[in-house]
Amino acid sequence: QVQLVESGGGLVQAGGSLRVSCAASGRALSRYNMGWFRQAPGKEREFVAVISGSGVSTVYAESVKGRFTISRDNAKNTMSLQMNSLKPDDAAVYYCAAGMSIQSPQTGAPFWGQGTQVTVSA
Repeated sequence: QVQLVESGGGLVQAGGSLRVSCAASGRALSRYNMGWFRQAPGKEREFVAVISGSGVSTVYAESVKGRFTISRDNAKNTMSLQMNSLKPDDAAVYYCAAGMSIQSPQTGAPFWGQGTQVTVSA
């Protein structure tokens, strides 16, 4: 029943910034932890960040810690990932997800968006 739609992907130079967002359907979004995964060609899906339903707690992958910031606005049914100091290794399709464990978010999620492409030029 939950539908997630990403936006904001695009092309950016290394060292630049980009913000990707996710619009969610359904009520009571605060019940769900939400976050982001990414997948580059030929590689496995990788956990990026998660935020608790209340927005109080966040967890980041070590590779993006200090550069990416996840946030949410439950009143607007939106969730975003601000990506700064982007590197070529950050290039991937970024997927919005909901319902993952805050303790073990890397295990996956029951709800997924269609993905948005992020390209980082060297």
